[in-house]
Amino acid sequence: MKISIEVDCTPEEARRAMGLPDLSPLHDRYVAMLQHTLEQKAVGPEMLETLMRSWAPMSDTGANFWRGLFEAGGKPGG
Repeated sequence: MKISIEVDCTPEEARRAMGLPDLSPLHDRYVAMLQHTLEQKAVGPEMLETLMRSWAPMSDTGANFWRGLFEAGGKPGG
């Protein structure tokens, strides 16, 4: 016998149902601080690459992909 149950809820409802904490304020503050740092150009490309590597382990191919995205985004008209 096979029983399937489908639950239709938002991510917020699922988080509450599982009893997980709401980290939205922390996330919003972190993103704001990261944006401020990038706008002030207080972070060099090497530091940004180190940050990306710390977020998720990836091969050189993945790192090159992210580097290419950032370089393309930094060009005028890009």
